[in-house]
Formats: sequence, structure tokens, C-alpha cells
Amino acid sequence: MSVVGAFMVPHPPMIVPDIGKGSERQVEKTIRSYERVAEKIAELKPETIIISSPHSVMYSDYFHISSGRGARGSFANFGAGNVKFDVSYDTELVEQIANLASETYFPAGFMGEKDPLLDHGTMVPLYYITKKYSDFKLIRTGLSGLDLYTHYEYGMLLKKAIEAVDRRVVYVASGDLSHKLQDYGPYGFVSEGPMYDERIMDVCARADFGEMLEFEESFLEKSAECGHRSFVIMAGVLDGQDVVTKVYSHEDITGVGYGVCSFLPYGESESRKFLKIKLREKEGALALKREESDDYVKLARESLEYFVKRGKVLDIPEWVPLDTLTRQAGTFVSVHKMGQLRGCIGTILPTKDNLAEEIIHNAISAASKDYRFSPITEDELKWLDINVDVLSEPERIASTDELDVKRYGVIVESGYKRGLLLPDLEGVDTVEEQVSIAMRKGGIRPEDKIQLYRFEVVRHI
Repeated sequence: MSVVGAFMVPHPPMIVPDIGKGSERQVEKTIRSYERVAEKIAELKPETIIISSPHSVMYSDYFHISSGRGARGSFANFGAGNVKFDVSYDTELVEQIANLASETYFPAGFMGEKDPLLDHGTMVPLYYITKKYSDFKLIRTGLSGLDLYTHYEYGMLLKKAIEAVDRRVVYVASGDLSHKLQDYGPYGFVSEGPMYDERIMDVCARADFGEMLEFEESFLEKSAECGHRSFVIMAGVLDGQDVVTKVYSHEDITGVGYGVCSFLPYGESESRKFLKIKLREKEGALALKREESDDYVKLARESLEYFVKRGKVLDIPEWVPLDTLTRQAGTFVSVHKMGQLRGCIGTILPTKDNLAEEIIHNAISAASKDYRFSPITEDELKWLDINVDVLSEPERIASTDELDVKRYGVIVESGYKRGLLLPDLEGVDTVEEQVSIAMRKGGIRPEDKIQLYRFEVVRHI
């Protein structure tokens, strides 16, 4: 047996009548859709239901799977402590998932359980499902801060474990859509909000799950979506499967997007192995970009790869441009993988005898000394996208009026604290955002007295 159905559902607590107390009537379409989903799940008679929830335990670099024999929960935090849940976990399947993750060095397992109580992203789906069907065991998993490709891969690992234990499973991807759809909503409005809802509902209507991997991280952040990574895991669970798709409803009345869809697999299809297809496309695009990169980026890449493979500092190659040997400048080396930052280290002012050495050493630091990330490993090298920014000498300025988020980078100083942000970064659209991020990076508080500096860069890609 394997996955017999997958469902995309929202989780607003207000659609539970004991919580909504009548306000739930404004999203009646969503409630009716939920009831139809519950009926379909009852028809499928799964032995196990897996729910991925954005409100379960979540780490930046790890997928948490709830362990133990089961869990309890209630809506007490929402004023409805009388609505309670007591669920049993599928311990055999959970163990199989954890073993597969361990065998393949995939970052998933039981580490770091903070709270065994069920979260509302799990309980809202359970509220509707258990009204129609209760003869199942549960698996609850969180999301992570890892890239979308890794979430899809996690879904594929879940699918492999399900098939290994011969279990009849329904997958429920719990997640709201954008939280910024209406001016009157609790989170306000941004143009990216309705754009996200329109895109994701279109993707789901066509079941073109590969397109879920193409949503840029900055766009997802701006749209304030909740469930995209949950939906991507679901897509991975359905990898290689033809599906019958049904869109039940989409509502944005409260200012938050609620989408309900079902995906019922009916056969295998090589053309629907989206991760394999997208990785092949990305590998080709990155290979082409490496060939077309200028000498500054080629030097950074050669230095990074030499260090990762050999643990040594690269000697300056004979082919480097003459100007990298005859001048000094501060530089930043930025490394991205699958659309996410993987390392960024630089120097505001030159620290080496020449620009070539500055690039060589900052590339090594970006790979191994950016303490926000683990050191880059050899198997990641072909997936890396590298940029080099060469900085002008910083210029002291009197106010933010002298900044331009596209043209100038900013340095914010307060006493011994200093924060820097490069110009023209994806997702940073205003000077206010730029300065705020630089202050946070430097540990500078809003009330601290600050001095601003600006600089320009030449970006090499």
C-alpha cells in the first residue's frame, strides 16, 4: 500500500464553532469544503494520517517528527478547552521514517521535542476529520527553514517509508495561504499576498507541483504565507504519481487565504518526478552560469572548492586579472544554494595585500566561518551560486536621505557595534528596511544613537 490521497487544508481556529462563536459563518465555503474533505478521507479508510503543520516543532535545519505513543491537545488557548483530542501515533511508521533519515543522513528525526501537546495546525484538521472518521493512527511532523527542494525530498522520504511498511496513508498538508490579503485583515495588505494566493491555487488546480519549487524565498516572505513548505512536502509524497485534482474552495474574506484541495493518485508517471526534473534543469543552469562567470567569481569559486576539498588556502592563480594584484579593496563573497543564502562573509576595508587575496580568503570564510550555517560540504559544490561584491571606501553621511537602497550599501555604527548590508538585495526594497536589517545584524537597538556610512559596490556574478 502507499499514499491513497493527499489534501491541502487551512487551519484557522475560528472555523471551530466553539471558538468562532458565530464568526465562522463568514467562511462558510471553507467549512463546507472541510466537511467534504473529511467525507473523502472516510471513503479512503486510511490506516494512518500524516499531518504536516507549520505550528508543530520547527527548526531551521531539521524536520521534527513527534515521537512517543501518542499525544493530547485542546483548544484551551483559544477559549475552548472543552474541545479535546487524544491521538495514537503510528510508532512503526515513525520508526521507519527515522531509520531512513538516519541511513541517508537526511536531517529529520525525534531530536528536540519541546512540547508533546498537539498544535492548532494539527488539531483544526483533526476536528473535521474525526467527525467523519476515527479509525486511524496519526503521524505529526513539522517543517523546517531548509530550502524548498529539501522539503520535497523529505516528502519523497516519507513516501519511501510508507511503502516499506505497506501502510494505507492519507497525507494532510496543513497551512494557510497569505496572511496579507486585505487592508482590514489582522496583518494588513501587500500586493504579494493576493499574488501568492493566485499562483498557489493555480498550481494546485493543475497539480503542477514542480512549480511549487520555483517560488522565490523573498516572495514567500513578503506574502506572509503560512503553508507553502507543508504543501511542498505533500508534493514530494506524491512524487511520480498521476493525480486527480479537485479544488474545493478559496477564500480571502478575513484577510488570510484559505485554500482546500484534494489530490488522489491513480498511477505512476515518469514525467511527474518533479524533483528529478527540476534538479536536472538547475544543474544545467548553474553549470552554464559557472562558465559565463567573470574572473572575480571564478577565483572565489576556485578558492572555495579548493578549501572544501583539501582544507588548504589556494595560491593566487597565474590567470587572475592584473587589477586584482595591483589594488586593494574590501570584498564580500555571497554563496547561495537552491535560492537560499548559504554563507556570506566580507571585509569593509581591505585586510590583505591585494584584491585577489581578499577574494580568496573571504570565499573560504563564507564557506566555513559564517556561523549562521554549517560549513559547506563537497557534495554541495555543484549547487552553489556565488557572487563577489567589491566595495568602495565607506563615506560618512548625515541621514538616510543620502541613501539609495539600489545604489548604496549601508553601515550602521553605534559605539563598538556595527552592522552592514549590501545594496540591491532581493527582498530589501526600502531604505528603512535596509537600515533596520543592518541594525539587527549589528545588535543595535532602535533607541541607540547611530552613525551612518554608505558605500557602493561592483557586483560580479
